[in-house]
Amino acid sequence: MWPRLVASKVLKRLGSTNFVADFPSDGSEDLLEIPHHFDKKSHSSGDITFSDPHEETQNYSVFVNTWNVGGVVPTDDFNVDDLLGTCHTSCDIYVFGFQEVVPLRAANVLGLESGRISAKWNSLIRQALNKKGKENTNSPKNGNANIGQLFPQEFSCIISKQMVGILISVWVRNDFRSFIRYPSVSCVGCGVMGCLGNKGAVSVRFQLHQTSLCFVCTHLASGGREGDEKIRNSNVAEIFSRTTFPKGSSLELPRKILDHDRVILLGDLNYRISLPESTTRILVEKGDWNALLENDQLRMELMDGQVFEGWQEGMIKFAPTYKYYPNSSNFYYGRPEVKRGEKKRSPAWCDRIIWYGEGLKKQLYARGESTLSDHRPVKAIFSTQVRVSRKLKRLQSFFLSERFDQITGQLEMHSEYVMED
Repeated sequence: MWPRLVASKVLKRLGSTNFVADFPSDGSEDLLEIPHHFDKKSHSSGDITFSDPHEETQNYSVFVNTWNVGGVVPTDDFNVDDLLGTCHTSCDIYVFGFQEVVPLRAANVLGLESGRISAKWNSLIRQALNKKGKENTNSPKNGNANIGQLFPQEFSCIISKQMVGILISVWVRNDFRSFIRYPSVSCVGCGVMGCLGNKGAVSVRFQLHQTSLCFVCTHLASGGREGDEKIRNSNVAEIFSRTTFPKGSSLELPRKILDHDRVILLGDLNYRISLPESTTRILVEKGDWNALLENDQLRMELMDGQVFEGWQEGMIKFAPTYKYYPNSSNFYYGRPEVKRGEKKRSPAWCDRIIWYGEGLKKQLYARGESTLSDHRPVKAIFSTQVRVSRKLKRLQSFFLSERFDQITGQLEMHSEYVMED
């Protein structure tokens, strides 16, 4: 009876749909309204027509990072630039997924999250993104440039949610924040007793213009023994079936993960390499990624297509991300010179980013080299097509056109003339 009561209490907390954001949202926010005088059929300016009801597509860039930090709290001077890498341009959307932001002890699994550690990660992310945005501010090269390119690209957090050790934080450029609506979260625990949050997923979703995006931050069951991959498969099936987003006031957005237009799953998926440990280590030392990937459990599951039917992953051209000695550059656990009795962990690509749905194109798939934990972070950059109201898109183009500059210039001259009078 006692375990059931504990599970019931914890599940009620895990089911919370509350999340942290830089601005309030009740889920009913609409897209940026087009001024009424632009919404009339008779209005036109050159080849700009504001009455066309059809949609166009617009490309957005999405940065995704996942990292199991092993319960280590970042220092105040931790450099998030190590996670971002050396990209020369800012992306439009940034998604940071962390696992084990707190040690997975019973007190943390059963207790309430204080929010202190997630607040620290968000503070570090904010500093890094806004610094990067200001460094990459460029003047628009043509009339189709984004409004945000005219000004320093500052970022805001639209969703941040923690469940025990799993934390996901989503950031967007301020200049299109108004085009985002219906942000929401859903938590599923798959850990102790099959329901607690030491393992599981925190999923977030929102609508950007006319396209729904869903990001699933996961931490699946560990274990390198034969058959443990089936437990991970079961975790995934549970996450897909049990994740349900709040219905709210929107009748147009789906409630299940796989029904969204674009879905990206990231996290410590814990899939291993189905080879003897000694063979795995030899191939790692040789850098023979192809031979290792032929026996990679997640790759085999993606090809099998039962749990991950329709999912895709970019080509892996980097060393396994697990398991390292913390604060060491390239030493995996289980070296010959380690002390007797020390646990051995065969190297594996535990940390992965995969996607589902059309309209996503991978631009980058790589690992970082931060040595804070026993995992290395993994990052990906995608370009995604988003359906945009043609009326709204052409209005945006109008605001950046020479015609708009002429109008605003005349207004400024008129304003100066009035003030002089």
